[in-house]
Amino acid sequence: MSKPNQTRPNVLVFFTDQQRWDCSGLHGNPLNLTPNLDRMATNGTHCWNAFTCQPVCGPARACLQTGMYATNTGVFRNGLVPREGARTLAHYFKEAGYQTGYIGKWHLSSHRVTVPEEEQGGYDYWLGANVLEACSEPYNAVMFDKQGRRVKLPGYRVDAQTDAVIRYIDARKDDPFFLFVSYLEPHFQNHQDDYPPPDGYRQAYTGRWTPPDLQALGGSAGQHLGGYWGMIKRLDEALGRVLDALKSLDLTRNTIVLFTSDHACHFKTRNSEYKRSCHESSIRIPMAVQGPGFDGGGRRQELISLIDVPPTLLDAAGIPVPPEMEGRSFLGLNRGSHEDWPDDVFVQISEAQVGRAVRTHRWKYSVYAPDKQGGRDPGADRYVEQFLYDLESDPYELRNLIGFHSHRGVAEVMRKRLVRWIEEVEGITPVIEPAPVKKSGQRRVDPGEELQ
Repeated sequence: MSKPNQTRPNVLVFFTDQQRWDCSGLHGNPLNLTPNLDRMATNGTHCWNAFTCQPVCGPARACLQTGMYATNTGVFRNGLVPREGARTLAHYFKEAGYQTGYIGKWHLSSHRVTVPEEEQGGYDYWLGANVLEACSEPYNAVMFDKQGRRVKLPGYRVDAQTDAVIRYIDARKDDPFFLFVSYLEPHFQNHQDDYPPPDGYRQAYTGRWTPPDLQALGGSAGQHLGGYWGMIKRLDEALGRVLDALKSLDLTRNTIVLFTSDHACHFKTRNSEYKRSCHESSIRIPMAVQGPGFDGGGRRQELISLIDVPPTLLDAAGIPVPPEMEGRSFLGLNRGSHEDWPDDVFVQISEAQVGRAVRTHRWKYSVYAPDKQGGRDPGADRYVEQFLYDLESDPYELRNLIGFHSHRGVAEVMRKRLVRWIEEVEGITPVIEPAPVKKSGQRRVDPGEELQ
């Protein structure tokens, strides 16, 4: 192991669970839920178009830890562990002389609650739980240390976890650290089917602003949105506390802080629960970075996937990006290098349904496998077209254009894009059956017209 290098930046990942992109004021939310995130994005680098590559908790985490797509990590659904020999961010940072720590929800263990040391992803410090919602409550935060001993943390769960984060930073401020902080919030508390915020926060946001897709489609938004917004407000306050701690310890200028989420939330409007679809309300997430290499980066309009985060963090710390990582570092975008940056993102889903999607700046195209069972089959060699959305005119995906004669040319081009992605990532060439042609009163769209 190399000797710690004091000139290398600290790296802190602030990771939330099931958070929509439009919770942010920078994306038009009028409730002032995220002033700290908004400030961080404005002063640093704001990834305006950020997406998960797998809208399910465990698979998304496996992608983020390894830098590989879910079908290549072995974690294509919840309840699985990464394939034997899979290397995580902790391994790469540790080999570069960093102290490594993990605090919060893991969801990559063969155990439901505690995580044995051999399944802790190589992190030196550990304070967490596998399915955190199974062992803790909003006001009963319980995690486990590296040896599996129960640790009760006082306070509302977000605050209790943040206290532990600040203690970790203070104790290790003199040597470079890589700290991954994984919150459960604003994920629902499973056994209650509720989004429990701190006392008083639900009332402050119930009946307030509702995103257009939820206004149109309903779902459980009327019941849950007040609590959901309240949880996000408290998370942003926690982010502010962490940033304050870094400032007070004179670590701000030499610490990279990345904020993002594993997937978003559609409140039972696209299927019978909250995610597990390829719609924007499942896959579009907030993302912002501050610190060396990212300060003053401004708004990045490029399409950035969660799969791009691991190589970006390594690149920013001066650590070589291993060839097995399938994303790209977006740090180079801030340096003016735009060569070969993809103009689309690829999404896999293998739980609830087996589906795939490709998203450009303007179009979203998704397919599903009618002969495969979600949760059992990681992929398929035959798919059927499911939806096509024109995000320029329909950003909340309320009009499915698949099968319309007017958009047949667009679907053909998007089909080829998706096949190329599946070939590259999964190593197979699937058959995608076109949807039956429907008549439409819309003008025909030329497939060469703004396909990006």
